[in-house]
Amino acid sequence: MGSADSKLNFRKAVIQLTTKTQPVEATDDAFWDQFWADTATSVQDVFALVPAAEIRAVREESPSNLATLCYKAVEKLVQGAESGCHTEKERQIVLNCCRLLTRILPYIFEDPDWRGFFWSTVPGAGRGGGDEDDENARPLAESLLLAVADLLFCPDFTVQSHRRSTVDTAEDIHSIDSCEYIWEAGVGFAHSPQPNYIHDLNRTELLKLLLTCFSEAMYLPPSSDSSNTNPWVQFFCSTENRHALPLFTSLLNIVCAYDPVGYGIPYNHLLFSDYREPLVEEAAQVLIVTLDYDSSTSSSPTVDGTTTGTAMDDVDPPGPDNLFVNYLSRIHREEDFQFILKGVARLLSNPLVQTYLPNSAKKIQFHQELLVLFWKLCDFNKKFLFFVLKSSDVLDILVPILYFLNDARADQSRVGLMHIGVFILLLLSGERNFGVRLNKPYSVRVPMDIPVFTGTHADLLIIVFHKIITSGHQRLQPLFDCLLTIIVNVSPYLKSLSMVAANKLLHLLEAFSTTWFLFSAVQNHHLVFFLLEVFNNIIQYQFDGNSNLVYAVIRKRNVFHQLANLPTDSQSIQKGLQRKKKTPEPISRTNSQDGVSMEGSRPAAPAEPGTLKTSLVATPGIDKLTEKSQVSEDGTMRSLEPESSQPPPEDNPPPAVSDGEPWSGKLDEDTALKLNRLNDKEASHPRRDRRRLSSASSSGQWTPTPDWVMSWKSKLPLQTIMRLLQVLVPQVEKICIDKGLTDESEILKFLQHGTLVGLLPVPHPILIRKYQANSGTAMWFRTYMWGVIYLRNVDPPIWYDTDVKLFEIQRV
Repeated sequence: MGSADSKLNFRKAVIQLTTKTQPVEATDDAFWDQFWADTATSVQDVFALVPAAEIRAVREESPSNLATLCYKAVEKLVQGAESGCHTEKERQIVLNCCRLLTRILPYIFEDPDWRGFFWSTVPGAGRGGGDEDDENARPLAESLLLAVADLLFCPDFTVQSHRRSTVDTAEDIHSIDSCEYIWEAGVGFAHSPQPNYIHDLNRTELLKLLLTCFSEAMYLPPSSDSSNTNPWVQFFCSTENRHALPLFTSLLNIVCAYDPVGYGIPYNHLLFSDYREPLVEEAAQVLIVTLDYDSSTSSSPTVDGTTTGTAMDDVDPPGPDNLFVNYLSRIHREEDFQFILKGVARLLSNPLVQTYLPNSAKKIQFHQELLVLFWKLCDFNKKFLFFVLKSSDVLDILVPILYFLNDARADQSRVGLMHIGVFILLLLSGERNFGVRLNKPYSVRVPMDIPVFTGTHADLLIIVFHKIITSGHQRLQPLFDCLLTIIVNVSPYLKSLSMVAANKLLHLLEAFSTTWFLFSAVQNHHLVFFLLEVFNNIIQYQFDGNSNLVYAVIRKRNVFHQLANLPTDSQSIQKGLQRKKKTPEPISRTNSQDGVSMEGSRPAAPAEPGTLKTSLVATPGIDKLTEKSQVSEDGTMRSLEPESSQPPPEDNPPPAVSDGEPWSGKLDEDTALKLNRLNDKEASHPRRDRRRLSSASSSGQWTPTPDWVMSWKSKLPLQTIMRLLQVLVPQVEKICIDKGLTDESEILKFLQHGTLVGLLPVPHPILIRKYQANSGTAMWFRTYMWGVIYLRNVDPPIWYDTDVKLFEIQRV
């Protein structure tokens, strides 16, 4: 039968279904078979021939027919899985049912009354004689998920058959050990099967259906309740699924082994169509969804009811019930870590390779999914995190992240990408090794829209962060705390900053310490505390190699003097706020000595008008996101318990805190959970949800008071810098007068050989703010991940125009 005929027949069946007012019996195979038996329709055809309005009409007007259609389609998948799909006809039926269910499921999920349907048992489902009571009890969802799992390891359909000849009895799907059929070499599997593009296409369709099953999460509003597990994922990743281990391994390996360059030959992708990429994308998406697990409840109840930390390998007690999370947390062989890290780094760097060898490799689009996967690996498997930081390989992850951050900084539709990039760097920066690794010289010349500099990866990080803060869009303001925390965390280990980076840090201090900025929002002064902490760490712990920074501090000494003499009387506060009206720019972009940008770079562009984006929930404040640890002499860290977890009363000034410790205003619990539905008009007040401190005027608007300014001004950690200026400024001035110098290089030479030993205050202990898992970020990751998956699945548009509740779809 021609394809046009089969499309016509399929469409006729759909029309019959929508016009029938009477229930059609489940036994009426002649009617139901029209949907899958004689047709050869692509997934795109199914989406075109089964319009949304008609699915909704059947759902409302003849619900029993929709229920029977779902049940019959699942039944066909179960039969296919039972028989092993040996004939072309059986395979075609399985694929048709797969496509049909992918089309219908979102319309089941969007209606709360239908949500329980797949979790109910279908009366008489086990008919066919014999004693099948046990089977009868399986909810439809479970039958569907187990059938899909079996079909993903079906010889000659989704995996190579191991039989030599067809004369042999076909492999019995129930007797095969699917661990021998893992899709790709890598973690726990050494054999790389011959690529087969038909198998790749079939796997991709089945994974698309699986992802659609998991997408019920999109139809529930965001909630802080971390026990809110996705029943589809929970069942699929449980011991009920006998293929959990080989499937987890197959997904991970297929992603990490993928080489978009085309087997190492540049431009090869122009000659050969790549069947693997759609499979890799689908695998990456299914993988991150199965790993959606709140690790802040880390003493997770295990299978035997005891509680454990993370299990590293087989000798430890079992970890979480979710086997995918469990397996991920137990990977421990160095060669497996190497394989994963190399694969993720190769794929993340792919868009960068494009910039200096255009079209040499196929450009991949799934870098956001990869970042989520990398986050999960580091968050659930501490051995992996330490492995990443053990060598300079971590820089192969850092450079692409900085590239994405710099590239997306002006684009409102990529706020989520900015957040995940910053979260990963925050997580890494909590480990001493990350700061140490940053001292490696930066020689890769990826064209980026930043000033040309010669220096280390630390310089690159500071220059990119400066660019984000001074020329990103307004929505990024909540990230400033995080960006500066990362710099604080690495600062004690930075051996030698370039002049460009040193000037950028001073420019930030200058911008953040203007009176109007300090007085215009309750937590703006924290940014100044963070920067002072950076300077103190470098001066106390890395003075010797940092003459550029010391010189920059001396040149800009007036900024520190102005801070020390910050006025606190009402009149000056009002005057400072008046200035704001004249300077609408949040941060002046002049005088930041932005040199020429790198050759071949394009400026960061805003989103095209009309670009779709999904809303995100608010992220927790930096104090919730991190916990303080003190680094002792021998380099070990000990956690500092927060002095009190009680939020301060509304109108009191912040509680007294130890010297130089910024106090963070906390987000209200409910505010943190409300969707961040700022429209652009409100974006200029992104922090308006913070608790009001100091005085609240009758309008409810926060206003700064002398007491409030005094409460933090007295804690500005300026002693070290003031002492440095006291000692060095007269000496530098003397050199200039004596030698009539205006030449920087002579002064730098003097500073290089200078020492402040014995002249500075006793060094303060190093404080690191380490990321800590919390339900707020777990919810953020869930909304971000599903938003990415929603927007990336456009062909076919699985969820488009359905009533999702987890986020809003907005146009830029």
